[in-house]
Amino acid sequence: MRSPISRRTALRSIAGAAAIASLPRSDAAAPAAKSESTKPASGAIRQSVCKWCFKDIPLDKFCAAAKDIGLESVELLSPEDFPTLKKHGLFCAMVSSPVGKTPQGVTVGGIPKAFNRIEHHDTLVELYEKRISEVAAAGFENVICFSGNRDKLDNEKGLENCAIGLKRLMAFAEKRRVTVVMELLNSKVNHKDYMCDRTPWGVELAKRIGSERFKLLYDIYHMQIMEGDVIRTITDNAAYLGHYHTAGNPGRNEFEPQDQQELNYPPIMRAIKAAGFKGFVGQEFLPKRDALTSLREAVKLCAV
Repeated sequence: MRSPISRRTALRSIAGAAAIASLPRSDAAAPAAKSESTKPASGAIRQSVCKWCFKDIPLDKFCAAAKDIGLESVELLSPEDFPTLKKHGLFCAMVSSPVGKTPQGVTVGGIPKAFNRIEHHDTLVELYEKRISEVAAAGFENVICFSGNRDKLDNEKGLENCAIGLKRLMAFAEKRRVTVVMELLNSKVNHKDYMCDRTPWGVELAKRIGSERFKLLYDIYHMQIMEGDVIRTITDNAAYLGHYHTAGNPGRNEFEPQDQQELNYPPIMRAIKAAGFKGFVGQEFLPKRDALTSLREAVKLCAV
């Protein structure tokens, strides 16, 4: 049982409150200054950043800056970069795709030529098994993949081919607890002819593969261009989305000032969080101003 509050205790509480209220404005405002930090609060969306967007900053220096801003991860890096990440206590939330040549000399594994062609599968499986092993050994969890361009291949055949090739990797990935994540990209502005350019196509692929170790990378910028209706899409398809990327639209730059952007990121981040997402959102915009200032502001805006 709680003890009754005495009149003397109540008077002390009132006096204490009056003393705080009488403090000079500068002292009273001091605690609020801490809330201006860009470092995400506990329970906020976990954030990462794609290094390729900040190519002029050396990786070691960039990692130090990312850590200071409060980011947990620098992503789209390769195994040779892992020691630098470890030095700074950072994660790689999305490891880059492996790239190699088929016996016929065709470069595969990047955006244009990937899993939608049966003739690429043997080389891709070999490349990805090696990369998955490297990701697992480093203690990371995700590696990116792509559908490839259509190049006159119809969507249904491409879907069938991607499912065949990626299913060959699933037992290997499941055993090592690494997720293979296919990115949704726009085929209207940046990646003409890319096949995995709409969420329903990617979701159908995930259903056909039927493994928790295959997910989609929902790039908010790219899907705003192709589909719009971002929050509803995230909410309805949350089970298939394993990672997110950001950028402003139009322009693919930072998303400030907000009154010049189609995308309003705080409610989008709240929708991602409400859907139960526990993974990372990667900042992937091309800064037009001071790069680290833009990054700091983007992280703060998305820290819901």
